[in-house]
Amino acid sequence: MTDWLHTPPEGGWHTLLPPKALTLLDSDQVAGLSPETVERRREQVGANVLEETKGRSSWRILLDQFTNIMLLMLIAVAIISGIIALRADEVPKDAIAIFAIVILNGVLGYFQESRAEKALAALKQMASPIVRVVRGGKVVEVPSQELVPGDILLLEAGMQVAADGLLLESSNLQVRESALTGEAQAVSKQAAEALPAETSVGDRTNLVFQGTEVVYGRGKVLITQTGMQTELGRIAAMLQAVESEPTPLQVRMDQLGNTLVTGSLILVALVVFGGVLRAGWSAFEDLLEVSLSMAVAVVPEGLPAVITVTLAIGTQRMVRRNALIRRLPAVETLGSVTTICSDKTGTLTQNKMVVQAAQTASANYRITGDGYAPEGQFTDADQGAIAAPAQPELVQLLFCGLLCNDAILQKEQGEWVILGDPTEGALVVLAGKGGLNQQQLLHQFERVSEWAFSSERKRMSVAVRSPTTSQNLPDELTATPYWLLAKGSPELLLERCQSLQRQRDVVPLDDAIRQQILRQNESMAAQGLRVLGLACKPLQSAPDDHAEADIVEQEMVWLGLVGMMDAPRPEAKEAVRLCLQAGIRPMMITGDHQLTAQAIAADMGIAAPGADVLTGQALEAMAQTDLRQAVQQVQVYARVSPEHKLRIVQALQAEHQIVAMTGDGVNDAPALKQADIGIAMGITGTDVSKEASDMVLLDDNFATIVAAGEEGRVVYNNIRRFVKYILGSNIGEVLTIAASPILLPILDVPLTPLQILWMNLVTDGFPALALAVEPAEPDVMKRPPHDPKESIFARGLGAYMIRIGLVFSVISISLMYWAYFAAQDPNVPGDPERWKTMVFTTLCIAQMGHAIAVRSDTQMTYEMSPVSNPFVLAAVVITTVLQMMLIYVEPLRNFFGTHLLNPTELLICFGFSTLMFVWVEGEKLVRKLRSPRQ
Repeated sequence: MTDWLHTPPEGGWHTLLPPKALTLLDSDQVAGLSPETVERRREQVGANVLEETKGRSSWRILLDQFTNIMLLMLIAVAIISGIIALRADEVPKDAIAIFAIVILNGVLGYFQESRAEKALAALKQMASPIVRVVRGGKVVEVPSQELVPGDILLLEAGMQVAADGLLLESSNLQVRESALTGEAQAVSKQAAEALPAETSVGDRTNLVFQGTEVVYGRGKVLITQTGMQTELGRIAAMLQAVESEPTPLQVRMDQLGNTLVTGSLILVALVVFGGVLRAGWSAFEDLLEVSLSMAVAVVPEGLPAVITVTLAIGTQRMVRRNALIRRLPAVETLGSVTTICSDKTGTLTQNKMVVQAAQTASANYRITGDGYAPEGQFTDADQGAIAAPAQPELVQLLFCGLLCNDAILQKEQGEWVILGDPTEGALVVLAGKGGLNQQQLLHQFERVSEWAFSSERKRMSVAVRSPTTSQNLPDELTATPYWLLAKGSPELLLERCQSLQRQRDVVPLDDAIRQQILRQNESMAAQGLRVLGLACKPLQSAPDDHAEADIVEQEMVWLGLVGMMDAPRPEAKEAVRLCLQAGIRPMMITGDHQLTAQAIAADMGIAAPGADVLTGQALEAMAQTDLRQAVQQVQVYARVSPEHKLRIVQALQAEHQIVAMTGDGVNDAPALKQADIGIAMGITGTDVSKEASDMVLLDDNFATIVAAGEEGRVVYNNIRRFVKYILGSNIGEVLTIAASPILLPILDVPLTPLQILWMNLVTDGFPALALAVEPAEPDVMKRPPHDPKESIFARGLGAYMIRIGLVFSVISISLMYWAYFAAQDPNVPGDPERWKTMVFTTLCIAQMGHAIAVRSDTQMTYEMSPVSNPFVLAAVVITTVLQMMLIYVEPLRNFFGTHLLNPTELLICFGFSTLMFVWVEGEKLVRKLRSPRQ
C-alpha cells in the first residue's frame, strides 16, 4: 500500500494551497486522474466505504451469559443433584428445575445484550451514492465508493459530500456541517486559502468533509482522504473502539453474586466438616445433599427476572414522559448519574437562529419571541418600555434585512419554518415581528440587481425598485426610485458608509460615532450573539447589471446592528436548575464558538458569567492527567472535535463520575457510546447518534432528562427494596438448612432444592414484583446522587439483610426443633416427615409479613395507604393461596414432596410467621422513638 495516499502532509491538508496539494497527489485540476491511475489507487487504498470490525458473535453473547458465578454454581448443583437422583433410580426433578432456571436467566441476559450495533450502518448511509468527478478530462458519474485520493469532485447545492477534500474552486459555497461539527448554521467555504495547522475541524473553511451537505453554491474539490481515513471514518473507528462498560447495577449485582457464593461455599465447608466430624465419612452423601440445598438457597434465582421486569416497568413509565430507553440497564443507571455533558445545538438550544438584539442610532432594542414564529415585542433596553416598530430608523433596519435576503418564511402544518439560510431567516422573522409582510414587500419592491455574499466580501447587496405609489407604505420606504440594501460584517460594511440614519434624518458619520458603533458590535459579540450590520443607499436609477460591487457599495447610510443567537430552549433553564438541586452537575460541550458557548451557559445557569471556557485547541495540548484535573473545574467546552468529546467523557469517568452525554450529531456518537448513559435527540438527532445511544428523547426536551433521572432513582430505590426483601429470606433459608444436621438427631434437611426454587421464584418473586412499582418518595429529586462506587450493601442494606436473615432463621429453627419432635410422637396422627412442610410453610408465610412491612423504612404499616401500592396486598394473597395449594392439592403435594398439615399445625405455622412482621415493625417503632421528628 502506498503510504502517501493515506498519510496527510505534516500539519494537515488545510495547511496547503491547491497547487501543492495537486502535486502531492499527482493529480490535474482540469483533467483529473486517468482511469488506469484510479484503478491502481483503488487497489492500494480500497473502496471509499466505512469498514466494520467484527464484534461478538451471537453464540459468544449467549455463552457469556453462563459465566455468571451464581449460574455456574447452580449448574454444578444441578449436575450433582441429577447424578444423585439417577443413582437412586428417581426422576431428577431438582436438576430439571434448576437447569430450566439457568436457561431462562441466560436467555433473558442474551436478549438484553444481543442488540445488533447499527450505528456504523447509519454512518454508511450518510455517503452520497452517485457523484460527479473529472476523469481523463471528462465529467463522469460514478458510485461514491469508487472515489480515490486525487479524484476531482464536482459539488453543487443539494449534494452530500462523499469524501474529504481540499477546495480547488468555489462559488458562494455553503456547506451544512451540523451533523459533523455541531455548528447550527451553514459554513461558507472558499478555495485558494491555506490555514494554520492548529485550526479546528469546524474552522477549516478550505476543506469539505464526507457526510456533510452542500446547501448553496458550487465547488470543485481535490479528494484527499477516503473511507476510514476521512473525518467520518475516524468517528466510525472511535465508535467501534469504544467498549461498553458495565452499568452500576451490573457491577453491584456481580458484587452481590460473588459475596453470596463465597459466603455459601464457606458455610457449606463448615457444615460438611462439622458433619463428618460428627457422623464420619459414611454420612458424606447425606451431607452433600445438605450442601446442595444450601447452594440453591443462597442463590436468588428469581432476582434476574424481577430486575428485568422492574427495568421494563421503568421503561414504560419513561416512555410516557417522552424518554425512550433502548437498553434496559440504562433505566437504573439514570438514577445514578452525577454529570450530564450536554451538546448545545438542538439540545439546550432550539437549533433556530433568532434575533435577540438590535441597535440603531437612537435606541438599543431587545426582541422577544421564540423560534420562527413572527410574534414578539421590541423592548427599548435603555428605557425599559415597549418600543413601537413604526419608528423610522427601526423600520428602515427591518426593511433592509427583509429585502436583502433570499430566505422565505412560511407556515407548514401549523408550524412556522424557514426555507433557506437560518441567518437570513432570522432577519425575515424579525421583520415579521415588526409588522412587515414579506410577500407584500417582495411583490412591491422588485429586485433589479444583486451582489451575492462571499467569504471574501463578507457582505451581500441588492438593488430594488420602489413602487410608483405609496400603497400605505411609510414615506421613508418610497422616498427614492431605487434602493441599494446591504448586510454583512459590521466592520467591513461600516467602512463603506459615510452617513447615519437617525430618526428621519441622515447625518454624517464621524470617527467618534464609528468607534461607538464598533464598541456596540464588540459588546453584542461578547454576549455570544452573531452580529450583522445593515446599510442602505438611495438611488435615482437602477445600477448597471455589470457594475462592480466595490463601486456601487460606496457612500452608504448606516442603519444599525442586529444580534442573533441559536436561542436557548425556555424549559431547559428550569431543567438545569432541577439538575443542580438534585446534585447533578450539568456541563456544555459544543463545537460552537467559545463566546457563544459562554453566553448560553451563563444564561442557562450552567456556569457563572465569565467562567473559564476550555477550547478544543487548548484541550488538544493537554495530557489526559491534566484533563482529569480540568474537568473537575470547567463547565463549558467550545470548538471541540469528536475525539475531544470522547476524552472529556473518559476523564470524567476516570474521576469516578457516572456520565450522561446528550447529543444529536454524528460527531456525538463516540462519546454517546462511551458515556454511562448516551442520550440522543429523537426529532433532530441523526440515526447515528440514536443507534449509539442508550436513551432517545422523543421531544428533544432537556427537561425530559430530569424526568427520566427521577424515574431512574425510583427504580434503583425499588431494586434495593426488593433485594433486601429477597436476600433476607435467602439468608434465613441457608442458616436454617445449615442448622438442621447440627441440631437434629438426624442428618436431614427440611427443604428440598425444588421447594427452595419454589420459594425463590414464586414466594419471593410475586411480592418482589409488587415492591418494584412502589411510588416515588417525596424528596427523591432533592437528594444528591448516590456514590457511584457504593456497594449494593451500602447505607445499611447489608446489615439489614443479615439481621433479618438471622431473625428468619431463629423463627424457623425454633419451629423446626419443636415440630420435629412433635411429629415423632406416635400418639399424634400424621406423617412423621410433616415437620419439613411446617418449616417450608413458615418460611414462605413469614415472607408475606415481611413484604407488607418492608414497603417503607420509616412509616409504620398502618400509616401507609394500601391503595398507594395495591399490588403488594394482591401478591401476598395470591402467594399465600398458592402455598396452601402445595399442601392441600394432591398432585402438587406429590410433585413438591410436601405433607398434609392439620388445622392446628397450620395455625402454629401462621403464628410463628407473624413474628417476622412484628419484628420489622418493631424496628421501625424503635427508630421513630429515637428520632421523634423523623
